[in-house]
Amino acid sequence: MSGPLVSETCPDPEEVSDLKSPLSSRFREPLTHARFQELFGGEKEPELPAEPCSPWLCRLWRRRACSCSGPGAWRVLQARLPPLRWLPHYRWRAWLLGDAVAGVTVGIVHVPQGMAFALLTSVPPVFGLYTSFFPVLIYSLLGTGRHLSTGTFAVLSLMTGSVVERLVPEPLAGNLSGIEKEQLEARRVGAAAAVAFGSGALMLAMFALQLGVLSTFLSEPVVKALTSGAAVHVLVSQLPSLLGLSLPRQIGCFSLFKTLAAVLMALAGSSPAELAISALSLALLVPVKELNVRFRDRLPTPIPGEVVMVFLASVLCFASSLNTRYNVQVVGLLPGGFPQPLFPRLDELPRILADSLPIALVTFAVSASLASIYADKHSYTIDPNQELLAHGVSNLVSSLFSCFPNSATLATTSLLVDAGGNTQLAGLFSCIVVLSVLLWLGPFFYYLPKAVLACINISSMRQMFFQMQELPQLWHISRVDFAVWMVTWVAVVTLSVDLGLAVGVVVSMMTVVCRTQRVQCLALGLAEGTELYRPLRESCKLLQVPGLCILSYPSPLYFATRGQFRHILEWHLGLGCRSPKLGSLPDKGAGPIRVVVLDFSGITFVDAAGAREVVQLTGRCQDAGICLLLAQCNALVLETLTRAGLLDRMTPEQLFVSVQDAAAHALERLKTTDPKICTVWV
Repeated sequence: MSGPLVSETCPDPEEVSDLKSPLSSRFREPLTHARFQELFGGEKEPELPAEPCSPWLCRLWRRRACSCSGPGAWRVLQARLPPLRWLPHYRWRAWLLGDAVAGVTVGIVHVPQGMAFALLTSVPPVFGLYTSFFPVLIYSLLGTGRHLSTGTFAVLSLMTGSVVERLVPEPLAGNLSGIEKEQLEARRVGAAAAVAFGSGALMLAMFALQLGVLSTFLSEPVVKALTSGAAVHVLVSQLPSLLGLSLPRQIGCFSLFKTLAAVLMALAGSSPAELAISALSLALLVPVKELNVRFRDRLPTPIPGEVVMVFLASVLCFASSLNTRYNVQVVGLLPGGFPQPLFPRLDELPRILADSLPIALVTFAVSASLASIYADKHSYTIDPNQELLAHGVSNLVSSLFSCFPNSATLATTSLLVDAGGNTQLAGLFSCIVVLSVLLWLGPFFYYLPKAVLACINISSMRQMFFQMQELPQLWHISRVDFAVWMVTWVAVVTLSVDLGLAVGVVVSMMTVVCRTQRVQCLALGLAEGTELYRPLRESCKLLQVPGLCILSYPSPLYFATRGQFRHILEWHLGLGCRSPKLGSLPDKGAGPIRVVVLDFSGITFVDAAGAREVVQLTGRCQDAGICLLLAQCNALVLETLTRAGLLDRMTPEQLFVSVQDAAAHALERLKTTDPKICTVWV
């Protein structure tokens, strides 16, 4: 669109000089690349003698030589072992007490939560304690998130539990003997460890390929909808334990609805004792969680509601013999010490590789986003690729000790920050607490009812449930992100966590494609009293010239947008008869366009198809007698256009570094062809 054009006979030069317009003065010469080098370019660098090897081999050799030097090796070591950077600057007097208190507090919470999340993974509770020890220790040595707390995570436990139940299902006959039950548990532990090994290996492969940027593909609406939907799955999966029902775990699509149907059908056989324990546990845990949130600034440390509940329930079950009199399921004996290192069975890896990929992506996305939030809040930076290495090694090494997949956790990270944690040193104090339980305090949890662990699982989902409160604000900010959130949440709840994640990522990517397909090609005019060009739709006085059209296309030009680019430009320049659905329509009363300026500042990249489209457009403009000028092409776009043959159709003098210079050159060209044309205020 060239907009409404106004023409009149040019006044005398004295009258022109009185016009208050930047274009009324002497026009600047076109600032070409050669002219820029002449005015601002420095002395040419002396040519170096020819290298005996190819340039890329020389660069690779220099890089390796630099990295193999003493300072280079020290920098690499500091990057791979972050404590070498922050430990020499550690403020012992100011930070040690806060790290110790925060670490002990988080470690106390890790004990009941680890055992509770082990039930979600379909493994014995003690393996949740192992997963709360080894990954935390490894991340403290390799992670860059100073305020990040790692360990068992409900979403990953739920996803891993679905894989374990599919690979090692419980026999339909039931009534297993002691030996058969131990064999079943051993096979399930091996399957969970194999999933951790596979996800860790995938994250290490991503680190080797420097794919930390992949975290950007899991947008914030997708991650929050995923965790909120998984919280619903956790709630429903814990209903049998809350009610004292022995039901097989449902897996696959629509498992949530299958579990609800099974619970409703077996509701008459629920255990009154376990139902009472669950009600009392929730009546204590939920208010304590709310008090910790509302009085966060007044409390020196958060109230450990889980620890108090575990202690009270264990004492009550022991004193009343609930496990023998009312058949209440208890944790039982926790074996002391650590398991023997055991390499996962390689024959299981091909079966779980497809399941390990979404677990690895969720691990990295949740951990990287959570670390970035607290890094921005406390003014330091994290390295996404180093986070891949930390979590990859954490899952890979911990799988050798029969641990299931782990990641950063929302609840314990918030607890760590509220308790005064400052660095990764808090993780070491947390490990000391879990280690003491594994070595000495394990027998005290013998009479802990499993219904209490189910209540801990549900209460730990509080933050994920309350993420839905952000939906009204998200609707106000972006309807597209709101749609992505809802579609992902419905897919997670209806189908499964894995498929819901895939649906969310696909929908999120499709919204990006759709947004690039619905851009407007804006016609620009000169704002009064400035050298700024604004869209003609804005309500300000704009200066326009007959025969001149200035267009801005604010979108990448690639194979999916080249058709839209061609149709819009044809319509604006009068080269075709098709009307685009988007963008302003040209003024049918305007004269023919003789010069067009394309503002390429909004085109961030061009592929081969888009570059050929620009070259073809240049040829069509030449055939139609239209002079095409390009302004503000970035170096990458200009290089791609040059390789596609753009300079075969136009000269370098038609390329400009700014729209102002291109417009000035266009006006000079129009005045030479028709002296009666001049600029006026619209």
